Amino acid sequence: MKDITKKYNNGEVTIVWKPAMCIHSAICFNGLGDVFHPQELPWITPEKSTTDKIINQIKKCPSGALSYYLNRDAGNEEVKVQAETIVETTPNGPLMVYGNVTIKDSKGNLTKKNNATAFCRCGASSNKPFCDGSHKKIGFEG
Repeated sequence: MKDITKKYNNGEVTIVWKPAMCIHSAICFNGLGDVFHPQELPWITPEKSTTDKIINQIKKCPSGALSYYLNRDAGNEEVKVQAETIVETTPNGPLMVYGNVTIKDSKGNLTKKNNATAFCRCGASSNKPFCDGSHKKIGFEG
């Protein structure tokens, strides 16, 4: 899958969306439908809500496909989570890791993740080691 990154901003906050990481949990639009509405283009309209509401909703994204940075801090886009790392197995879904993690791929490339990272458990993801929602398509149980 192509490594695409899209950005949307309301003047104060920039929403960063990486579609290849999205597991289509629907948490974004079920929680803040005035900003996230996948049936329309553009599907993210940050000008329709407050910065605080947007940040709070993005923090709930289980895959890390949505992230943000405050425009005043544009040179420092990495947001570190000050918390213990927690690993959770979701029923019939991905292995969730909450906190700061560094992933090393088979070629030795390092990727840093913050907040939440969803790892594939079903083996069907086309974006391994990350979950891409394929578990739903194949009826994974575990």
